[in-house]
Formats: sequence, structure tokens, C-alpha cells
Amino acid sequence: MNALTDPVTVALRIPGKWSHPKELLATLPTGCRLTPEALFLPDGTEVGFGAMAADDQFAKIFRSSYRQPATAEELATLDDYKVNILLSGPGGSLRSARTMMRAAAAIVKAGGAGVFIDNSALAHGGKNWLDMTEDGSPEALSFAFVAIVAGKTEVWTMGMHVLGLSDILMKRSDADDFDIINMIRYVSAGDKPVETGHVIADLGGPRFQAFVQDGPENLVGSPLHNPFGRLKLLNMQDVAEMN
Repeated sequence: MNALTDPVTVALRIPGKWSHPKELLATLPTGCRLTPEALFLPDGTEVGFGAMAADDQFAKIFRSSYRQPATAEELATLDDYKVNILLSGPGGSLRSARTMMRAAAAIVKAGGAGVFIDNSALAHGGKNWLDMTEDGSPEALSFAFVAIVAGKTEVWTMGMHVLGLSDILMKRSDADDFDIINMIRYVSAGDKPVETGHVIADLGGPRFQAFVQDGPENLVGSPLHNPFGRLKLLNMQDVAEMN
């Protein structure tokens, strides 16, 4: 694991019914510019741009990945989409994540149905995305980019690398007594770095010790790979038994 030599690239897909690039150009917010390879925001920020023709699978994947319900209009656009707009840019910090949010918001305002995040396999309807972009807080960013996955024995996050943070991993039985969402908010706020040995206490509940470890090898080379690794939270009772 080497976050310095393994940079984060944020990859977003935005489906829409544009039949020609000129149609997208005509509906972009004032101040935005578009070239075959880049989207320029009003402040001059450049984001990688591309396009991919519709297929018969993506709409189903998008529908199954919503974090919150989409509007009927958004679903209608998704089901009849003609092209996926592809945006890519550097991640690894709250600032860069906000930039990607603003870039995707520009495409949504031009008629995009919503945003699919390759880094966490999450999807958001257009209205929800615009609301989160306007908010811009660490909580909104983590809600936008970070997914929570529940396995048989463990619960973990995907997408924290977009914010420049390690993913979080804990036993599923511990997650029943400890809200992992609050932990995501705590880490994302960035008030204090969480490193190996850090003790996290839930008032009136369990106490955990953090251990940093590498992420799954099978994700290396994919947008889901987190070069910052994982922050494994072990119940202090388990730590005592191990010792």
C-alpha cells in the first residue's frame, strides 16, 4: 500500500437523453465549457470528459444502486437514456471530492438523470446529487461517495479513498451495537486522524481499537481500490482476548 504512488481517480457516470454533443453544450450551466476531452467549470477547473453509448445493462445496475429513491422523471430519463457522460478527475481529499461533485452537478443540470460512482458502486438521483453538492459538508460528501456493505461476518465501507481516507471494517456483530455511519462522519470530519492504536468509545456502549491494514488485493487496479487501506475496528474485549 502506497497512497503517494497510487493516486486516486474519481470516476463518475451520468446517463442522459442527449442525442448529440451540441444538445449537451446548449444545456450546460452558464460559464461551463466542453471539449472532446474535458469539461471546464466556470472557475476554470478542468475535469476529464468522455461519453459512452447506452447499453441494455447499465440502467438496471443504476436502479439497484440508489442510496435514496429517485424521482419519477429521473427514472424515466434513466430508462430511456441515450448516452453515459463519463467524468474523471483526481480524488483523495475533501476539496477534490467537492470539485467532482460540482462537475457532475453541471451535467445533471443539463439533463442528467443522476450520478453513478464507480469508486463505490453507489448511485444518486439528480435532485439528491444537487442537494448534496449545495450542502458541501464532510457529512454530505461521505453520504455521496461512501457505500456500506454488509457481509455474513463483517461490515465495511467502499469509497472512502475519494475523500483521502481509509475504508472502515468491523465485525457484523459489533456493527449491531455501534453505528458505523457515525464512525464515517467522525473520520470524514477530519478533526483528528485515526491511526493504528486509536481508541474509539461509544458512550454507554462498546470501545474499539483501530488497526490500519491493506485493502483487498482483488480490488487493486479497479476504481474500488483504496490506496489508503482499511481501518479495522476491533472490540476492546476481542483485543484483550488476543493478548
